[in-house]
Amino acid sequence: MEIGKLDTNLKLYIEENKMDFENKLLNQAVNVKDKINDILRVGDIDLINNAHQLVSYVMNNKQEELKAFAKQEGIAWATHSLTLSFKLEWIQAIRRTLWYFIEQYDELNPKSSSEFFQMEKKVNNQIDQFLNTFFIDYSTYKDSLLTAQRDLVENLSVPIIPITSNICILPLIGSVDSFRTSILEEKVLTEVGRLHIQTLIIDLSGIADMETEVIDHLLKTINGTSMMGCRTVITGLRKDVVRKMIHLGLSFDKDTKTFGTLQHALNTYLIS
Repeated sequence: MEIGKLDTNLKLYIEENKMDFENKLLNQAVNVKDKINDILRVGDIDLINNAHQLVSYVMNNKQEELKAFAKQEGIAWATHSLTLSFKLEWIQAIRRTLWYFIEQYDELNPKSSSEFFQMEKKVNNQIDQFLNTFFIDYSTYKDSLLTAQRDLVENLSVPIIPITSNICILPLIGSVDSFRTSILEEKVLTEVGRLHIQTLIIDLSGIADMETEVIDHLLKTINGTSMMGCRTVITGLRKDVVRKMIHLGLSFDKDTKTFGTLQHALNTYLIS
Protein backbone atom coordinates (compact mmCIF):
# COMPACT_ATOMS: atom_id res chain seq x y z
CA MET A 1 0.00 0.00 0.00
CA GLU A 2 1.42 3.39 -1.02
CA ILE A 3 1.43 5.95 1.76
CA GLY A 4 0.06 8.41 -0.77
CA LYS A 5 -3.02 6.12 -0.86
CA LEU A 6 -3.40 5.64 2.87
CA ASP A 7 -6.81 4.62 4.13
CA THR A 8 -8.79 7.85 4.41
CA ASN A 9 -10.27 6.49 7.59
CA LEU A 10 -6.78 6.35 9.18
CA LYS A 11 -6.25 10.06 8.49
CA LEU A 12 -9.73 10.76 9.84
CA TYR A 13 -9.00 8.64 12.93
CA ILE A 14 -5.92 10.74 13.72
CA GLU A 15 -7.78 14.00 13.11
CA GLU A 16 -10.68 12.92 15.34
CA ASN A 17 -8.25 12.09 18.13
CA LYS A 18 -6.39 15.39 17.88
CA MET A 19 -6.63 16.23 21.59
CA ASP A 20 -5.58 12.73 22.62
CA PHE A 21 -2.68 13.03 20.17
CA GLU A 22 -1.54 16.26 21.84
CA ASN A 23 -1.78 14.79 25.33
CA LYS A 24 0.17 11.68 24.31
CA LEU A 25 2.77 13.87 22.58
CA LEU A 26 3.28 16.03 25.67
CA ASN A 27 3.74 12.92 27.80
CA GLN A 28 6.37 11.67 25.35
CA ALA A 29 8.31 14.97 25.21
CA VAL A 30 9.09 15.28 28.91
CA ASN A 31 11.89 17.83 28.57
CA VAL A 32 10.22 19.99 25.94
CA LYS A 33 6.67 20.38 27.23
CA ASP A 34 7.70 22.93 29.88
CA LYS A 35 9.54 24.97 27.22
CA ILE A 36 6.65 25.26 24.75
CA ASN A 37 5.54 28.72 25.89
CA ASP A 38 9.13 29.99 26.04
CA ILE A 39 9.81 28.82 22.49
CA LEU A 40 6.59 30.47 21.30
CA ARG A 41 7.52 33.73 23.03
CA VAL A 42 11.14 33.82 21.86
CA GLY A 43 10.85 32.45 18.35
CA ASP A 44 7.14 32.71 17.48
CA ILE A 45 7.25 28.94 16.98
CA ASP A 46 4.08 27.05 17.91
CA LEU A 47 5.31 23.52 18.60
CA ILE A 48 1.83 22.00 18.96
CA ASN A 49 0.48 23.37 15.68
CA ASN A 50 3.75 22.53 13.95
CA ALA A 51 3.45 18.93 15.16
CA HIS A 52 0.03 18.64 13.53
CA GLN A 53 1.45 20.24 10.37
CA LEU A 54 4.31 17.76 10.23
CA VAL A 55 1.97 14.79 10.71
CA SER A 56 -0.35 16.12 7.99
CA TYR A 57 2.50 16.38 5.47
CA VAL A 58 3.71 12.89 6.33
CA MET A 59 0.29 11.25 6.21
CA ASN A 60 -0.57 12.93 2.90
CA ASN A 61 2.84 12.22 1.36
CA LYS A 62 3.50 15.92 0.66
CA GLN A 63 7.26 15.61 0.39
CA GLU A 64 8.02 19.01 -1.16
CA GLU A 65 5.93 20.80 1.46
CA LEU A 66 7.64 18.72 4.14
CA LYS A 67 11.10 19.81 2.93
CA ALA A 68 10.05 23.47 2.78
CA PHE A 69 8.61 23.19 6.28
CA ALA A 70 11.86 21.67 7.56
CA LYS A 71 13.85 24.49 5.92
CA GLN A 72 11.61 27.09 7.55
CA GLU A 73 12.00 25.46 10.93
CA GLY A 74 15.77 25.16 10.57
CA ILE A 75 16.15 28.86 9.76
CA ALA A 76 13.80 29.89 12.57
CA TRP A 77 15.63 27.82 15.19
CA ALA A 78 18.99 29.11 14.01
CA THR A 79 17.79 32.72 14.04
CA HIS A 80 16.77 32.50 17.69
CA SER A 81 19.57 30.12 18.78
CA LEU A 82 17.07 27.63 20.19
CA THR A 83 18.37 24.42 21.74
CA LEU A 84 18.76 21.64 19.17
CA SER A 85 18.27 18.86 21.71
CA PHE A 86 14.71 20.14 22.30
CA LYS A 87 13.97 19.93 18.58
CA LEU A 88 15.33 16.41 18.29
CA GLU A 89 13.35 15.23 21.33
CA TRP A 90 10.19 16.88 19.98
CA ILE A 91 10.40 15.27 16.55
CA GLN A 92 11.14 11.84 18.00
CA ALA A 93 8.17 12.29 20.36
CA ILE A 94 5.99 13.12 17.32
CA ARG A 95 7.26 9.95 15.62
CA ARG A 96 6.44 7.76 18.63
CA THR A 97 3.03 9.37 19.11
CA LEU A 98 2.11 8.99 15.45
CA TRP A 99 3.03 5.32 15.51
CA TYR A 100 1.04 4.80 18.69
CA PHE A 101 -2.11 6.00 16.91
CA ILE A 102 -1.34 4.10 13.71
CA GLU A 103 -0.96 0.91 15.74
CA GLN A 104 -4.19 1.63 17.64
CA TYR A 105 -5.98 2.05 14.32
CA ASP A 106 -4.42 -1.12 12.94
CA GLU A 107 -5.84 -3.13 15.84
CA LEU A 108 -9.28 -2.01 14.70
CA ASN A 109 -8.54 -2.39 10.98
CA PRO A 110 -5.81 -5.02 10.57
CA LYS A 111 -3.52 -4.89 7.52
CA SER A 112 -1.22 -7.49 6.11
CA SER A 113 2.32 -7.52 7.49
CA SER A 114 3.72 -6.42 4.10
CA GLU A 115 1.36 -3.43 3.96
CA PHE A 116 2.23 -2.40 7.48
CA PHE A 117 5.97 -2.76 6.85
CA GLN A 118 5.72 -0.66 3.70
CA MET A 119 3.83 2.04 5.57
CA GLU A 120 6.38 1.99 8.39
CA LYS A 121 9.22 2.49 5.93
CA LYS A 122 7.48 5.36 4.14
CA VAL A 123 6.48 7.20 7.32
CA ASN A 124 9.86 6.88 9.01
CA ASN A 125 11.73 7.86 5.85
CA GLN A 126 9.74 11.09 5.61
CA ILE A 127 10.32 12.00 9.26
CA ASP A 128 14.03 11.24 8.82
CA GLN A 129 14.03 13.45 5.73
CA PHE A 130 12.47 16.26 7.77
CA LEU A 131 15.19 15.95 10.41
CA ASN A 132 17.95 15.82 7.81
CA THR A 133 16.71 18.93 6.00
CA PHE A 134 16.13 20.74 9.29
CA PHE A 135 19.67 20.15 10.55
CA ILE A 136 21.27 21.04 7.21
CA ASP A 137 19.40 24.34 6.98
CA TYR A 138 19.90 25.09 10.67
CA SER A 139 23.67 24.62 10.31
CA THR A 140 23.89 26.52 7.02
CA TYR A 141 21.93 29.52 8.25
CA LYS A 142 23.62 29.54 11.66
CA ASP A 143 27.05 29.55 10.00
CA SER A 144 25.94 32.41 7.74
CA LEU A 145 24.74 34.42 10.75
CA LEU A 146 28.01 33.87 12.60
CA THR A 147 29.96 34.96 9.52
CA ALA A 148 27.74 38.01 9.18
CA GLN A 149 28.29 38.99 12.81
CA ARG A 150 32.05 38.59 12.45
CA ASP A 151 32.13 40.58 9.24
CA LEU A 152 29.98 43.26 10.86
CA VAL A 153 32.65 43.83 13.46
CA GLU A 154 35.41 43.78 10.88
CA ASN A 155 34.05 45.85 8.02
CA LEU A 156 30.35 46.64 8.49
CA SER A 157 29.35 44.22 5.74
CA VAL A 158 25.78 43.62 4.59
CA PRO A 159 25.12 39.86 4.72
CA ILE A 160 22.71 38.55 2.10
CA ILE A 161 21.97 34.86 2.72
CA PRO A 162 20.36 32.75 -0.05
CA ILE A 163 17.77 30.24 1.19
CA THR A 164 16.42 29.16 -2.20
CA SER A 165 17.46 29.89 -5.78
CA ASN A 166 15.51 33.17 -5.79
CA ILE A 167 14.78 34.01 -2.13
CA CYS A 168 17.37 35.63 0.14
CA ILE A 169 17.42 36.97 3.70
CA LEU A 170 19.21 40.14 4.78
CA PRO A 171 19.46 40.03 8.61
CA LEU A 172 20.48 43.48 9.81
CA ILE A 173 22.33 43.27 13.09
CA GLY A 174 23.58 45.99 15.42
CA SER A 175 23.51 49.72 14.72
CA VAL A 176 22.69 51.17 11.32
CA ASP A 177 23.99 54.65 10.53
CA SER A 178 24.09 56.68 7.32
CA PHE A 179 27.48 55.20 6.36
CA ARG A 180 26.25 51.66 6.69
CA THR A 181 23.06 52.39 4.75
CA SER A 182 25.21 53.55 1.83
CA ILE A 183 27.03 50.21 1.96
CA LEU A 184 23.66 48.47 2.27
CA GLU A 185 22.28 50.18 -0.84
CA GLU A 186 25.31 49.29 -2.94
CA LYS A 187 25.45 45.68 -1.75
CA VAL A 188 21.71 45.04 -2.04
CA LEU A 189 21.35 46.42 -5.57
CA THR A 190 24.50 44.59 -6.70
CA GLU A 191 23.40 41.25 -5.24
CA VAL A 192 19.83 41.57 -6.53
CA GLY A 193 21.25 41.88 -10.02
CA ARG A 194 23.98 39.27 -9.62
CA LEU A 195 21.87 36.58 -7.93
CA HIS A 196 18.61 37.43 -9.75
CA ILE A 197 16.86 37.67 -6.39
CA GLN A 198 13.08 37.70 -6.74
CA THR A 199 12.25 38.01 -3.03
CA LEU A 200 14.48 39.73 -0.46
CA ILE A 201 13.46 39.35 3.19
CA ILE A 202 15.00 42.12 5.30
CA ASP A 203 14.88 41.12 8.96
CA LEU A 204 15.07 44.18 11.24
CA SER A 205 14.47 42.35 14.53
CA GLY A 206 18.12 42.94 15.45
CA ILE A 207 17.76 46.73 15.06
CA ALA A 208 16.39 48.58 18.09
CA ASP A 209 16.18 52.04 16.50
CA MET A 210 17.08 53.93 13.33
CA GLU A 211 17.69 57.59 12.66
CA THR A 212 15.37 59.47 10.31
CA GLU A 213 17.87 59.63 7.45
CA VAL A 214 18.53 55.91 7.82
CA ILE A 215 14.84 55.09 7.49
CA ASP A 216 14.56 57.34 4.45
CA HIS A 217 17.60 55.71 2.85
CA LEU A 218 16.18 52.23 3.53
CA LEU A 219 12.92 53.18 1.81
CA LYS A 220 14.85 54.40 -1.24
CA THR A 221 16.82 51.14 -1.35
CA ILE A 222 13.59 49.16 -1.24
CA ASN A 223 12.22 51.23 -4.12
CA GLY A 224 15.43 50.49 -6.02
CA THR A 225 15.04 46.74 -5.59
CA SER A 226 11.44 47.02 -6.77
CA MET A 227 12.62 48.76 -9.94
CA MET A 228 14.89 45.75 -10.55
CA GLY A 229 11.96 43.32 -10.25
CA CYS A 230 12.73 42.19 -6.71
CA ARG A 231 9.95 41.99 -4.12
CA THR A 232 11.00 43.21 -0.66
CA VAL A 233 9.61 41.75 2.56
CA ILE A 234 10.22 43.47 5.92
CA THR A 235 10.14 41.51 9.18
CA GLY A 236 10.73 42.30 12.83
CA LEU A 237 10.09 46.06 12.83
CA ARG A 238 10.43 47.39 16.40
CA LYS A 239 7.75 49.68 17.80
CA ASP A 240 10.15 52.62 18.16
CA VAL A 241 10.97 52.49 14.46
CA VAL A 242 7.28 52.20 13.53
CA ARG A 243 6.39 55.12 15.79
CA LYS A 244 9.09 57.25 14.20
CA MET A 245 7.86 56.42 10.69
CA ILE A 246 4.30 57.32 11.65
CA HIS A 247 5.36 60.69 13.07
CA LEU A 248 7.43 61.42 9.97
CA GLY A 249 4.63 60.40 7.63
CA LEU A 250 6.80 57.68 6.08
CA SER A 251 5.52 54.32 4.85
CA PHE A 252 6.53 51.44 2.64
CA ASP A 253 5.14 51.27 -0.87
CA LYS A 254 2.12 49.10 -1.59
CA ASP A 255 4.24 46.25 -2.99
CA THR A 256 6.36 45.88 0.16
CA LYS A 257 5.02 43.22 2.50
CA THR A 258 5.59 43.37 6.26
CA PHE A 259 5.46 40.55 8.83
CA GLY A 260 5.84 40.64 12.58
CA THR A 261 8.51 37.97 12.57
CA LEU A 262 10.86 36.19 10.20
CA GLN A 263 8.97 32.99 11.02
CA HIS A 264 5.74 34.41 9.55
CA ALA A 265 7.51 35.43 6.35
CA LEU A 266 9.18 32.04 5.94
CA ASN A 267 5.86 30.31 6.44
CA THR A 268 4.40 32.38 3.59
CA TYR A 269 7.25 32.31 1.08
CA LEU A 270 8.71 28.85 1.66
CA ILE A 271 5.58 26.77 2.14
CA SER A 272 2.62 28.62 0.59
